[in-house]
Formats: sequence, structure tokens, C-alpha cells
Amino acid sequence: MEKIQSISPDGTEANISRIAEWFPATVTEAFDKDGTVRLAVDFDLLRQELSDHIVDGPQERYILNWPGKRSATLAANAPIAKTLRPVRDDSVDFDNTKNIFIEGDNLDALKLLQESYLGKVKLIYIDPPYNTGNDFVYDDDFAETGAEYLERSGQTSDAGERLVANLDSNGRFHSDWLSMMYSRLKLARPLLTDDGIIAISIDDNEVARLSQMLDEIFGSDNRIAQVVVQANKGGRDYLPLAQTHEYLLIYGRTARTGIYDLPRDVSALPLADAFGPYEARELRNRNPKFNRGNRPNLFYPFYINPELVDEHGYAAVSLEPRDGYRIETVPLNSQGVESCWRWGREKAAGAIVTNDPSESQLVARQVRSGSWNVYEKHRPTTQKAKTIWDETEVRTEAGTREVRELFNGAVFDHPKPVDLLKKLISISTTPESLVLDFFAGSGSTAHAVMSLNHQDGGHRRFITVQLNEPCGEGSVAAERGFTNIAEIGRQRLRLAGSSIGSAGKSEDIGFRSLRIDSSSFADVVRAPNQTDQLDLGSLTQSIQSDRSDEDLLFEVILDAGLELSLPIKRESIQGVDVLSIDDDALICCFATDLTLDVMKEIASREPIRVVFRDDAFVSDAARINVDQVFRELSPNTDVKAI
Repeated sequence: MEKIQSISPDGTEANISRIAEWFPATVTEAFDKDGTVRLAVDFDLLRQELSDHIVDGPQERYILNWPGKRSATLAANAPIAKTLRPVRDDSVDFDNTKNIFIEGDNLDALKLLQESYLGKVKLIYIDPPYNTGNDFVYDDDFAETGAEYLERSGQTSDAGERLVANLDSNGRFHSDWLSMMYSRLKLARPLLTDDGIIAISIDDNEVARLSQMLDEIFGSDNRIAQVVVQANKGGRDYLPLAQTHEYLLIYGRTARTGIYDLPRDVSALPLADAFGPYEARELRNRNPKFNRGNRPNLFYPFYINPELVDEHGYAAVSLEPRDGYRIETVPLNSQGVESCWRWGREKAAGAIVTNDPSESQLVARQVRSGSWNVYEKHRPTTQKAKTIWDETEVRTEAGTREVRELFNGAVFDHPKPVDLLKKLISISTTPESLVLDFFAGSGSTAHAVMSLNHQDGGHRRFITVQLNEPCGEGSVAAERGFTNIAEIGRQRLRLAGSSIGSAGKSEDIGFRSLRIDSSSFADVVRAPNQTDQLDLGSLTQSIQSDRSDEDLLFEVILDAGLELSLPIKRESIQGVDVLSIDDDALICCFATDLTLDVMKEIASREPIRVVFRDDAFVSDAARINVDQVFRELSPNTDVKAI
């Protein structure tokens, strides 16, 4: 019996638990003064998490470490002055779709998504570069020179030093790959729901180091599985052993992770009776921890009538000895030791409805040893996913075939199969979930989301991110007119959506195309969230001249922490264009000739937030008048100016 504690709770342990929730990488093990191992905080790592510069500290720890790890943490935490610009011409059903396609560096994208999608993503799936020796960007089979990548992505110093691109000959071959993954995975974790899942495709080259990294970022207790996927049945015969497999590393955001069973084709069950197909499932509890001693209520006899047998050879059973029911059986394991049943007597009684074994849901059968076992007629409609996926549909060749059929020819090497990702999405999402892929490649994940929605009637949404990685000169993709991988991804979604939508169902087969770009505000020091006082006369025009009102709108949406897929309504108020988001959750008016009457009409709608251009007000007095209008007509509205 547990005794009541006469002391107050340990505040230190509680504080460490709180730190572990927010910064799991900083919690380690250490000896206390009595020599007992306890959880402790690595204050050097905690200082780094809270610092805007690299913090020096001890070099030796029992952790996964590499040169550049602190810089990767700094890169994850460093702010950026970038935004997302809408590209309507590259989109499909821009005004109605809930799906998002982002073109640009995924590190930037993850930072831009933090406020709008914090704790909202049910599944993150990525297929990152496997670090097999080429210069890497974001896909296993596409490469460019280090100089081209660094120049295009702005990741070179003033001296032109190479900062990110990785070569097989580089002495920090693994370190640079780890740094690239570490910063992105740290940013990915907060986006997951409490029961969210991250799944990563990888091969033997980096699986061990990636596992350690995920243990650190997500916690080893939150590891769900390391799934073996048969990617190539014939194997890669240039290796000492013909390698046929890859891996899916699956981790949960917290211990409350939601993993769901797969649907099962009941028609494939081996047996059938008047009620339909079934499989015979032994009623004895096979867990060796459970037995008559600790589960006495689950130990009782059944009585078997060997004369009443159905077409499959299963005999009728009873809970009471009576005419014909002359064979008694109790739950014994293979060594004859008493165990117990899985069901209690009351549940068993409810399953024995008649003397006819073809109608009863509990039956018995004699086994080779001569003893009798009791079986439940199990009719499963679902089944647990296993840790080896070897179906024909999950092999890489299936993904290659799918893309070739869509494009009437090859444009992308070794895309992941849609059925592989549908299986993953099925066990890790609900019909309303949000799925994120920030190493999108040709767009297999987004394609799988649309396909699964079509199959089961779900309304899952996707956010997919792909760098505008150039198609190599002379490549098949380039010859077919594609300049970069992002273009291939968008075209695949158009073709896949058209194919799915042709069946006539009303479903979301579109996407909003957004592109990462520099901030729309020329003076990046003055960010939108620093300009919420309309009466600050010192503010000056800071909007870049090439930006449209929709460009400004999406930067405001990001600043407000709103989802990028919310409906946008454009309307005219007294001849002035106004943009309303999600039924006036946000109203933006970027006109430069606002009148007090326009302000009053906007205020009368009582929006949650409203944003104007600062240069729309001709004087300080005009700003004061607007402030007064909202105080009177809509005092709860958050009013800002840019």
C-alpha cells in the first residue's frame, strides 16, 4: 500500500519536466550528490536555445554531437525577413482550395509557418536526401554544383565561402547533413498536434544517426517504429549484399500519439458462416503474465459436444455440463500450465446463442495434442499495420510508373509510390487532418492525400514545400520544358487532380501556390507587429513598390498567425478595394486614399483585426479620427497599420 507523503512535491523535478516539454534536447542524465542517476538540465544547451549567438560550452557529452550542431540550433532559432507571395497563375482553384504549395527553401518555410500552424499538423512526412555522396540540395537524385546552389539561395558569405552544400570528399560529410536535418526537424516538431506523427524515409547510410537525432528532438519514448519498406525486390546488386529495403522512421510528438488500424478486406477471411466471413481466434490469453493466480475471474471451464460439428470441423460449446457436452476444457498453455481466457463468463455466455456451432460465436476444435481449444469467431474490419511493408504497390517501381503514366513519359527519378504514402496517411491521420511535406520532390505526398480523400471521402489538407531546384541541363525533364523541380511538382498535382476529379465527386483537388520572397516591407527593422499604433507620426512609407495588395495580405496573414488557406473575399466599399479573410476575422484595406466614411463602414462590421497602410492617412489628425471611430463602433477590433 502506498503511503501518504508528508512532504511537499519536488519543485525541481516539476521544473525539469516543464523544460523537457519545450526543450527536450536540453534534458539529460546526471549523478546527484548521492550518486543516483537523475534527470538534469544541460544548461549550456538551454542557454543556446535562449541565445541569439553561439554559446561556448563543454565538448564531451553522452549525446549525438558533431561540428556545427550549435550553429544548426542557431539557424533554427534565427529570425528571417521573408514572406510568402501568392502566385495565382500557378494555382488551381485558388479561391476555394484548402491546400498549399510553397516554392522555396524549406528552412524558411518552416519558420514562416510557425505562428499559423503551431500544433495543427497531424502528419509530417519527408523524403530527404539520403546523403549518398553527391552535392545535395533536397532530392536524392538531383544535384547541382555547390556554387550554383549557394549563389541562388543566398547562403554564401561576403568572402564567398561555402556554407551548406555538401560533397562526398568533404571532411564533414555527415556533420553538414546532420546540421541541415537538425535545424529543420527542430522547427518541424512544434507544428505537430499533441497526437501528431513525423515519418521520414531514409536508407542505411544515415538511418543510425537520424534515429539518434530523432531520439533527441522528439524523445526516445516517442519512437513508434522503424518500418522496413521493400523498395526494390531485386536489390541493388552493386553492393556486397543486394539491398532491397529502405526505412520509415516514425515518431510521435508526445506519448498521446494517434496510430490507427488499416481497413481490412473481410471477404478475404478464411472461414464463413451464416453471419459472414470470420477467422478462428483462440480464446486463451497467450500473455504469460496472466494466469489463474492473478486473473481468477478469467479461469473457468467450457464443455464441448464433439457430435455437434459445423462444416469447418468446429464443435459446439457450453458453460454448463449437460447432455452431449461431455468434454471439459480449461485454459492451459503448451506446457500444461494454467493460464486464463481473454473473456469473462458473462461475455462468453452472450456469444453462445444456440447449440448450432454455425450460429454460435464461440466454438471448439481438437488440436494435434488431442486436447481441445476454444475459439472466438473473429470478424475484424481493421488490422494493425506491421513493421515490414513488402506489398508490390509500395516499391519504387510503382512510383516511377505512376509519374510516367501521368506525364506520358519520364520526368522524375525514383518518386515515392502513392500507395506507400496512402498507407502511412491512413494509419496516422483522421479524415480532417493536415499533412505537411517539406521535402516534396515530385509531389507524391500531396498526390496521395488527394487520392485517399477520393477513396474514403475524407477532407484532409496538405502543405507541400519544394525548392525551385533546377532540372539538370540535358535532363529529360529539361527537354520537356521544366526548368525546376517545383514546376514538376505543381504540374503533377494538376494532372493528378484532373484525373481524380474526373470521377465527378465534389472534392478539393486544387492548391494555392505561394512563393517565398523577401519581406514586402522595405524597412525590415520595422516589422508589421511593431506598427500597431496608428498615432505614431514617425512611421514612413516602407512597402516595396513591386508588391500587390494580395502580397501584402499574405504577409499580414502570417503576422496575424492565421492559416494560409482561409477564404479571401475581395469587395468594394465606396469605390475602395477591401480584402476580407474568413468572414471578417481580418479586414485589410491597402488603398492610399481612405476616407472617414470608408473607415466607419469597415468599423461597423466589427472585424477581429483590421490593417491599413500608414500612408493612407494624410495627417496625424486623420489617424486620430480613425482611432476614435474604432473605439466608438468596434472597440474590440485590433487595429494596425503597415
